[in-house]
Amino acid sequence: MATILVVDDELGIRALLSEILTDEGHSVELAENAAQARACRERVRPDLVLLDIWMPDVDGITLLKEWGATSQLTMPVIMMSGHGTIDTAVEATKVGAIAFLEKPITLQKLLRAVEQALAKPAPRPQPGPASPQPVALRPDGLMTIEATMIPANSLPLAAMPLGPQSEQLFELDRPLREARDAFEKSYFEFHLSKENGSMTRVAEKTGLERTHLYRKLKQLGVDLTRNKRNGTL
Repeated sequence: MATILVVDDELGIRALLSEILTDEGHSVELAENAAQARACRERVRPDLVLLDIWMPDVDGITLLKEWGATSQLTMPVIMMSGHGTIDTAVEATKVGAIAFLEKPITLQKLLRAVEQALAKPAPRPQPGPASPQPVALRPDGLMTIEATMIPANSLPLAAMPLGPQSEQLFELDRPLREARDAFEKSYFEFHLSKENGSMTRVAEKTGLERTHLYRKLKQLGVDLTRNKRNGTL
């Protein structure tokens, strides 16, 4: 199995991820800050790094940029954050991250992201400033930003395509509030279509209480009458 470096300043997070990944048969190395992460990367040359964004000394994005600039980004990196945004996720992928996980991280999302990351070579960071790029959403649940693939349900505001639609584009060059609403609307419409309009099953899938879910859908302008015709609310 793989050697995985977990970098997080929270002891509880390090311990939990270490236990889960060790149970899966991986060898796990731990670091609580950027200095320890640098030393560990040199010592063991990990196959994968799980890197927290918010750390007390050097943040994860800065460390990722440093590895990319010094040709040390030879392994896939999955970024983690409990306070992430779409902008943060996009920035992370542009400088070399292969995926983004929002805390608290579920077991299913963690294992899926790790499996996908280990199956791909580490991406090459794009040097220099880049103009805003459209985000392509695929029917297999992957979000493509430039040439990097991210599990869509790993983003804090995940968006997926509707039913038979093969691809959907979202422009990032827009106010964050508008981008977030557009992503959330597509996310919920996808699950409503997939679950044949069942609010109960969608609530279970998305982790929202049914009443909260209904209010959210109304707020986003999701057409519930269409789902009533196709299923049961």
